[in-house]
Amino acid sequence: MRPYQPHRPARRQTLRILGIESSCDETGIAIYDDEQGLLAHQLYSQVKMHADYGGVVPELASRDHVRKTLPLIEAAFAEANCGPEDLDGVAYTAGPGLVGALLVGSSIARSLAYGWKLPTVAVHHMEGHLLAPMLEEKVPEFPFVALLVSGGHTLLVKVSAIGEYEVLGESVDDAAGEAFDKTAKLLGLDYPGGPLLAKLAEQGTPDRFKFPRPMTDRPGLDFSFSGLKTFAANTIRSEGDDQQTKADIAHAFQTAVIDTLAIKV
Repeated sequence: MRPYQPHRPARRQTLRILGIESSCDETGIAIYDDEQGLLAHQLYSQVKMHADYGGVVPELASRDHVRKTLPLIEAAFAEANCGPEDLDGVAYTAGPGLVGALLVGSSIARSLAYGWKLPTVAVHHMEGHLLAPMLEEKVPEFPFVALLVSGGHTLLVKVSAIGEYEVLGESVDDAAGEAFDKTAKLLGLDYPGGPLLAKLAEQGTPDRFKFPRPMTDRPGLDFSFSGLKTFAANTIRSEGDDQQTKADIAHAFQTAVIDTLAIKV
């Protein structure tokens, strides 16, 4: 990494932040300027490495973050045509996520910031997702309701202002993305299964199978998708596993998840 340069040139009163994301199986680096927007974005995916194991191996994920983070930071500096001397702070994902992977990102971020004499900001993973629309041209006006759907989390959140959040509903067992991956495995699809299930669903026959819309017949806005996975497993056992039946099951499963999310919203 470039050494810290103690004599910074005078520059405009804006913020330029280096962001480091290492919560799971992707190493993400970005440089953001609050006046010019996103200056650089580098991303490395570990999908191929974990595919042999059928899922993310935390120890391997952590070691790969160690190998990739600094080279990606260098690449981001080159893309943005700037260096540490042009930064005002370093942000990093503090959780939730894989403990070892988070530790790599936080250790690198805090160490670099210490050497460059910059402040650090620990960012909550879900808050990062929640406020991502603020980077778009059309920024949502407060208050608004946000639906967060990822591999590990399903959240319905009322956003009154930055830092003022109320969780209206959340997954009580499997998140939507997790249910996709587990159901894909039941269908014999490779890792990562979610995207493959969605692609298979495109070939499915609508309305051949009817899956339940879980927890939509009771008060509250929480989500539960583990039952859909079980329903899919029972359907596979009873109906067979020829390719068209798999596609029809994938279609029914995906439709049930989407409908459930929409009903809760």
